[in-house]
Amino acid sequence: MSTLCYNRGCGQRYEPDSNTEGSCTYHPGVPVFHDALKGWSCCKRRTTDFSDFLSIVGCTKGLHSNEKPPEPVKPEVKTTTERKELADLKPKFDEHIIQAPKPIESIKRPSSDEPITKLQLKVSASLKQALEKLKLVAEVEQKAADEELGVIKIGTSCNNSGCLKTYTGPQSNEEVCQYHVGFPIFHEGMKYWTCCKRKTSDFNTFLSQEGCAKSSHLWIKKDDGKKVVPCRHDWHQTGGGVTISIYAKNSVPELSYAEANSTRVNIYIVFDGEKEFTQNIELWGVIDVQKSYVNLTATKVEIFMKKAEPMTWARLELPKQVVSQSNQSSSDQD
Repeated sequence: MSTLCYNRGCGQRYEPDSNTEGSCTYHPGVPVFHDALKGWSCCKRRTTDFSDFLSIVGCTKGLHSNEKPPEPVKPEVKTTTERKELADLKPKFDEHIIQAPKPIESIKRPSSDEPITKLQLKVSASLKQALEKLKLVAEVEQKAADEELGVIKIGTSCNNSGCLKTYTGPQSNEEVCQYHVGFPIFHEGMKYWTCCKRKTSDFNTFLSQEGCAKSSHLWIKKDDGKKVVPCRHDWHQTGGGVTISIYAKNSVPELSYAEANSTRVNIYIVFDGEKEFTQNIELWGVIDVQKSYVNLTATKVEIFMKKAEPMTWARLELPKQVVSQSNQSSSDQD
């Protein structure tokens, strides 16, 4: 008479007389369900579909078994006294009482004319690796030197948007360049150029779209002196500090910095080789400059400013009219 195998992942019937080593393919581990993924602890395959999970083939071969696997041990329910004793054993943390935002007039603000100090700069391992791989600083310096001398290197790419040609010698100057006069748009999975609007969902097809305008190749990009670019940034706060996040990729540590006094911070970031972001902020609250720092990563720049006292800031920047009144008061006192 056939017997049901209780090994996890098998569930087949077998004849005890023909049960040999290797007859059963099963999972020796237990099911794992985490973050919508389903799998077995004994193997690495994961899926989001429950039917796929049930059909995952076992990772171990052995004998069929008619014994049910032991049920997982449930944690004991502790009494109120036991829970209280465990709570008393947990480490205690210092608690900071966070005050609600105060009226700006009631905050004692040091003079905005205090000396400015450069904040400590921390460079992450991810940024060091990215800069080493791309060699951005060396490439920018070499490119600037070549452009100044008017030298075009073999292999230089055309700077016109959408042109994929490279410089192979003086004969390249005689070629007609087909390029896009607009700029790329990526919206709801579709990719296209504003000048011709040939939409596609495939990135490689988008890159291979032939330009809609014709001209000469642009081997050396003209420097119009406008390197300062807008950059997405935001801020958030905790009880003890305020963090400004600037989403600038591959920032250059040798050229980037933030300087501050108790009520003001000036930010200057050089990123992606030749782009610049700059912003000067008159802060809503007061900070401890010595405990503030700048953290540079491969994807963004974070400026952490330690609050002088644990209170909620109503906003990051002091309203301009308040700044004007503060400056006027300082002038009257002088």
